[in-house]
Amino acid sequence: MAPGHVAYGLGAQYGLRISAETVAAWERGLELPSEYELTALAGVLWCAPGELLTAARTLREHRVARELAAEELAGLLGMATSAYLRMEESGRWRGNERQSAALTKALGLTTAAFVTASGRDEELAELLRSAVTTRWQAHVRPVAKLVPVERRLLQGVLEQLHSDYQSLMVSTLSWSSTGTDRESAAGDAGRAFLAGIVDHFWQTAEA
Repeated sequence: MAPGHVAYGLGAQYGLRISAETVAAWERGLELPSEYELTALAGVLWCAPGELLTAARTLREHRVARELAAEELAGLLGMATSAYLRMEESGRWRGNERQSAALTKALGLTTAAFVTASGRDEELAELLRSAVTTRWQAHVRPVAKLVPVERRLLQGVLEQLHSDYQSLMVSTLSWSSTGTDRESAAGDAGRAFLAGIVDHFWQTAEA
């Protein structure tokens, strides 16, 4: 189906006035359809809304992929729809422990997906960068507030990340011949490690 055919289907079946250019922009990821437009698009293409999404990252994307209305999900969480929608729109989850557990179950979230969907990735990254470059022990408690994992596991992961980073810096310095080369190589390796620190965290936790 060409974009024009899809646009016609959206109008004929759902009364949506969507141009072929807009459909093409959706395909290329230049624009995003609204929740209703996504549901209608899935209907025209004979598939589930979740099949049209890349890997879900936000609360809204996870909810739509599960084909849950905001009202339905809010009911499962035991909160007002308006309260849930405010969190969804802000990209920051603020539910309590019971509601977080219910959200994780309703949306089928892994621990890593929950942290990302709740808008805590960057805060976690900042704590992890500090943990591997200074004393990791001082960061166990603040990281534990963001990541719902067993404390002993968390301690082991932070210690391993700290060790990996420090070993990387030492080994990189020893590879290069001149002082300037060593500093440059160590800086590049260190920045690359820190840039992917959240991924390193989850990979280490899984291992």
